[in-house]
Amino acid sequence: MLDGKSYDCMEGPLQNCRNAAHELNNEYNRPERTAKEREVILQTLLGSCSSNEECIIEPPFTIDYGINLHVGKNFFANFNCTILDCASVTIGDNVFLAPNVQIYTATHPLDAIERRSTEFAQPISIGNDVWIGGGAIILSGVSIGNRVVVAAGAVVTKDVEDDVVVAGVPAKVVKKLKE
Repeated sequence: MLDGKSYDCMEGPLQNCRNAAHELNNEYNRPERTAKEREVILQTLLGSCSSNEECIIEPPFTIDYGINLHVGKNFFANFNCTILDCASVTIGDNVFLAPNVQIYTATHPLDAIERRSTEFAQPISIGNDVWIGGGAIILSGVSIGNRVVVAAGAVVTKDVEDDVVVAGVPAKVVKKLKE
């Protein structure tokens, strides 16, 4: 799964790992949870993240495995963030996700027969000082550079260089932030 090769996501060990993550995820999303309780859950659920003061994820939040998500300092994810971390998702420092951002490392074969029982995943990397606008989608295998703004509703299908604004479907550079 982590090496980019195809796998059966319904295979026992993967399903068990995903189910355990979903249980923790459900606990995180319970409205009565305190900030301290959520911090403890994130420390258990995620591969790595800083303290609750520097890693804020507004519920509801949905994640696939959790252990493949690595978050830097001063991270904020607004409501309804979904991260399918079947491969590594690495997020730098000072990154802000608006509501309904979706990050998908998982993808499926184009062949219909093969797609019935297999999927594969490619890592996603998001640099430092990145703002991802509401409803944006980041697809598998993408690297987003530093100091990038991803406009609301954009679908990022290819790597993004440093210091740009990308927008559209598929996302394209619409502005350079530094000359």
